[in-house]
Amino acid sequence: MVDFEEHGHDGRQAPLDIADAALVLCDARGRVEGWPAGAERLFGHASADVVGRAAASLLAPDDAARLSELAAECRAHGGWSGRLTARRKDGSLVDVMVQLARVTDGDGTPHWLVVSAEASSFPGWEMSRAVLEKLLMQTPVGMAVVDTDLRFVWSNLALERFGGGSAQDRIGRRLAEIQPGLDAQALEAQMQRVLESGEPVLGYEHLGRPQSDPRSERAHAMSFVRLDGVNGRPIGVCYTVLDITERYRNRQRLTLLDRAGTAIGQSLDVLRTAQELADVAVPDLADFVTVDLLDTVIRGGDPLTGPPGDTDRVALRRGGQQSARPGVPEAVVDVGNLASYHSWSPPIRALVDGRSWRVEWLDPQGPEWAADIPGGRRRLLREQGLHTAMVVPIRARGTTMGVTSLFRRGRSEPFSPDDLRLAEEFVARAAVCLDNARRYTRERAAALTLQRSLLPQGVLEHSALTLATSYRPADELAGVGGDWYDVIPLSGARLALVVGEVRGHGIGAIATMGRLRTAVQTLAALDLRPEELLARLDDLVSRVSEEGGQGADAGAVGTSCLYAVYDPVGRCFTLASAGHPPPVIVAPDGTAAFADLPVGPQLGVSGLPFEAVEVSVKEDSVLALYTDGLLAGAGPGAGEPAKDRLLHALAAPDDSLDALGEAVLGALVPRRQHDDVTLLLARTRGLAPDRFASWELTADPALVGRAREMAAQQLTEWELPALTFTTELVVSELVTNAIRYGSGPIRLRLILEHTLICEVCDGSSTSPYLRHPRTTDEGGRGLFLISQFTHRWGTRYTTDGKVIWAEQLLT
Repeated sequence: MVDFEEHGHDGRQAPLDIADAALVLCDARGRVEGWPAGAERLFGHASADVVGRAAASLLAPDDAARLSELAAECRAHGGWSGRLTARRKDGSLVDVMVQLARVTDGDGTPHWLVVSAEASSFPGWEMSRAVLEKLLMQTPVGMAVVDTDLRFVWSNLALERFGGGSAQDRIGRRLAEIQPGLDAQALEAQMQRVLESGEPVLGYEHLGRPQSDPRSERAHAMSFVRLDGVNGRPIGVCYTVLDITERYRNRQRLTLLDRAGTAIGQSLDVLRTAQELADVAVPDLADFVTVDLLDTVIRGGDPLTGPPGDTDRVALRRGGQQSARPGVPEAVVDVGNLASYHSWSPPIRALVDGRSWRVEWLDPQGPEWAADIPGGRRRLLREQGLHTAMVVPIRARGTTMGVTSLFRRGRSEPFSPDDLRLAEEFVARAAVCLDNARRYTRERAAALTLQRSLLPQGVLEHSALTLATSYRPADELAGVGGDWYDVIPLSGARLALVVGEVRGHGIGAIATMGRLRTAVQTLAALDLRPEELLARLDDLVSRVSEEGGQGADAGAVGTSCLYAVYDPVGRCFTLASAGHPPPVIVAPDGTAAFADLPVGPQLGVSGLPFEAVEVSVKEDSVLALYTDGLLAGAGPGAGEPAKDRLLHALAAPDDSLDALGEAVLGALVPRRQHDDVTLLLARTRGLAPDRFASWELTADPALVGRAREMAAQQLTEWELPALTFTTELVVSELVTNAIRYGSGPIRLRLILEHTLICEVCDGSSTSPYLRHPRTTDEGGRGLFLISQFTHRWGTRYTTDGKVIWAEQLLT
């Protein structure tokens, strides 16, 4: 596209393209040989009516008489430009600006090239004359005409500035012969395309390196128009060349900045952001880029606020690197490793003073920058051909976090001041993203530390269950969530398993999780049934919400929770759910199925009652409790429903619960998930029949002594003679109270687990309490004695009465 301008009908200037002008080709005697579509549009004559006629017949009589004079002037001065009056097909006259040029084809035959345009399109003849003169002779736009063999027949002076020799030297030669450094094959392919189709090619952009300066890459805008001869037969191509290198580079810079704005900062991970910075700079700006960061920045700590110290060596951690060559052969330090630099080296100077550094030509014999890689710099310069460099500090919010080093190799141009300004601009954008990632890394680490401190520290060892937990936090964009789990010992050798999920993410969700976990532990200590515990927890959440709680408390509404109690004696789970997905039960034979559990409303939502179910299990069964993040991922095998994938993963045989948990997460959870994932696995191990004993008693005081004897005999079988006296005392007091104050059948049970448990069950719901009798009182000391001689004691209620229990340590 030629960048001359003409005035449009509305007075504004519009670009004049070479395709808009009428290019007429005449032979040496002035007969028309080529009449393209532009001439037909301007004059109205069809090509068939004009080709072969004398050009003078198309002009007004006065101008037709001047043609011989104009031809002589053109031969004497190399060309002529002026104003002529032509006659259109309809007989009307039109003033045209004309530029005559004498051209010679490859055989040496002379021709006349006539470039004409309507004079009324320009604001005056003087401007018209100047435009046409510039178009052919004085314009910075190179012009040339090639024949059907793509050999030069004419070119203007401006084309010489693009290389390839003088206009005379081009005659009869092809582009590949005069400009072997250019991609002549691609350019000649465009010419051939125009010759065959007749369709002009406008604004074709070409990048090349001229022979005169092979390190300098130039950008050209080219247009190609076919010249037609008799009967429309193509006789050549006229093309123009305009240097648009500066425009091309400005566009590249804007494109690079735009790409930096969209490609850098896609995550809140420091190392990933550093790698994105290196990726953006290659290859549009540099051939090799490294990003080195302070070690504290990667860990989320504070960046550099002063000199790094008096030491001669300063260690930076490689955050990212990229090369235009596969495999990054220039790298001498892997991403994530430390690189030590001398304190005087350009990277450390830029790190300390915050000013960029640029050198057009690197000295291969210069001192080594790196303190721990002797000869590494010289090897890079010699083997990889790096010859120019820039170092730009990574600064954001007044602090420096690291440096970006950029290099070019081979035939690339040296870095210019414009390149440095461009690098500083997009590194500054990346620095903000890096600082955001650093700040988030610090906050995320604090949130994870808080969360871990609020979760159980280690898995409780229990003879009735083998336990394993697996937890994966959400990715950095979502933040740490409020998932929690718990394992709570209960009376009667039972265990409570809890899994819950608080809505939202961040510190607020974690604080809410901690408060709810504490509330569940407190309610579990009351030995409530699962549905009653969830009902009280629901009341607590609703009350806080009604009182207008803010922050963590307000976020508890909508929390889901699953509460399960395992009784190793009866080998059964009692389950209740508040908006939480049902657990999976894996039988010993590997069959996995979801528990048939009615899911109640989430906490604080509706106040509807919760329902509990009892599920009997066999020895060596596995119960899997989880949060819904496990089913929300799009991990491997996403075409299969998530629930089916969960069942298949849990059914896979594995001797270790820890390995099974990791296998399940690997099968269902993608590398980057948007929600926390918690998985609690429990393998059942019911108590052996010889580890507990049970007796049914009638409400007869005479049987208290018999109960003591049966308990003592059982302790003898368990080889626990040291606990006989205390156990007889506990049995005597609990059975006596059940006979005196209780009702219905009485049952005495001894359980040997990690403690010795004594339970007495009756049909009354009256709760005993600890008294402090006076010295003169004859009774009321039973529970007081039990509290003094046992490890702990308590009461739990059942659907048909209560159980009073006491535990003794075995040591």
